[in-house]
Amino acid sequence: MDTSSFDPQKVMDLVTEHVVNFAPKLALAIITLIVGLWLISLVGNAIDYLLEKKDFNISLRKWLSSVATVLLKACLFISVISMLGVKTTSFIAILGAAGLAVGLALQGSLSNFAGGVLILIFKPFQVGDYIVAQGEEGVVEAIDVFCTFLVTLDNRRIILPNGPLASEQVNNVTHEPIRRVDLSVGISYNNSVDDAERAILEMAKCDERILNEPAPFVGVVGYGDNSIDLTIWVWCKTDDYWDVYFATNRAIKPALDKANISIPFPQRDVHIIDKSA
Repeated sequence: MDTSSFDPQKVMDLVTEHVVNFAPKLALAIITLIVGLWLISLVGNAIDYLLEKKDFNISLRKWLSSVATVLLKACLFISVISMLGVKTTSFIAILGAAGLAVGLALQGSLSNFAGGVLILIFKPFQVGDYIVAQGEEGVVEAIDVFCTFLVTLDNRRIILPNGPLASEQVNNVTHEPIRRVDLSVGISYNNSVDDAERAILEMAKCDERILNEPAPFVGVVGYGDNSIDLTIWVWCKTDDYWDVYFATNRAIKPALDKANISIPFPQRDVHIIDKSA
């Protein structure tokens, strides 16, 4: 090996020149990284604070602030390495391809996630509401980013994916402060409809849980084979719905009995024809 042309001084000068030229870039990149991380931390805390003021769900708050932090850190990382002279075009292309592959693999999960975000933002229902959706019904126990948990009246736990839940019909039974209780009863054709209506409305006045406004209503809905069919509407607080439903159903018959109104049972008139006559 020929070392006659090797000049240590030239090598040292070359290294020194590269260090001198690279040092400002490295220093600026380090300063940018430190200041950037500090600013990103402030932004993450600010996002969490603002979402908390808007009464966002805590799970959604933490997720949105963490996503914003990760995206900002990724941008900061790309900026820092570009300041050091590293070409970032290929790096960004690789990240984009990886993101696309992950998105396709998690398409169903992302749909549920998007649905969860919409539910947590627009709040079509909240924890404690009784809802009917996707053929299931129950009290909302928890709303996660990917799914919603219901507890049924017979104490079963139902887990519903948020994707369909956000895009399909949901019946929020307990959202409004008051509800209407719908009942029905049939009376004999021999009885007076006015007397029956009066007896039922008097009965409704005796229950303090039944509201005066909107007022109770009794009306004829049809004429059956054996009875005149009446519908009964009474309003109550949503929390009292089932108590009023069962209590009113139970009180109808005694109220009609007191007014001498009979509730008929199915019957038929049979005519016997004597063909031998």
